[in-house]
Amino acid sequence: MSLKITKYFNDSVFLIENISYSDNRGYFSEIYNKKIFKKLSINTEFVQDNISFSKNENTLRGLHFQNPPFAQSKLIQVTRGMIIDIILDIRKNSNTYGKYLKFHISSEHFKQLYIPEGFAHGFCTLVRNTEVFYKVSNYYSPENEQTIYFNDKDLSIDWNINTHNFILSEKDKKGLFFNDIVSPF
Repeated sequence: MSLKITKYFNDSVFLIENISYSDNRGYFSEIYNKKIFKKLSINTEFVQDNISFSKNENTLRGLHFQNPPFAQSKLIQVTRGMIIDIILDIRKNSNTYGKYLKFHISSEHFKQLYIPEGFAHGFCTLVRNTEVFYKVSNYYSPENEQTIYFNDKDLSIDWNINTHNFILSEKDKKGLFFNDIVSPF
């Protein structure tokens, strides 16, 4: 498995660029190898795989996180389509607390994001029929999930698209403002 790694948020978040091999049949790319992740000091034990399909562009999901002891690390990959992915640092003692990073990820680039516990995560689809695959380190626990309002003016997240056209779940419409959450991290 050949990888190019870029680290963010004081070496906590990893953008992983997998190498793919193409020929007349199509392509092959290894997307997870526990030994290689351990060499990168990613010792996360993934327990659940999820897939999210969005039939429309501008479908926004997030910003979500789960409280300990149900907190989740995630390994995100777009398997079809394209997204803007947002990662928000919610670790109280971090010098990047309240800061976010934005990534454009598509199925064409074989990029993955590794997001450890202590970050809220969300994404918006940029094209129709987008599919996002992700591994998580803890099982989904709805009673421990929190949602931060995606368009909180204090965060000033630049989604690069018209926020009036977003397609949102009721849960995401009712997200808390960043300054109203009590971060458990």
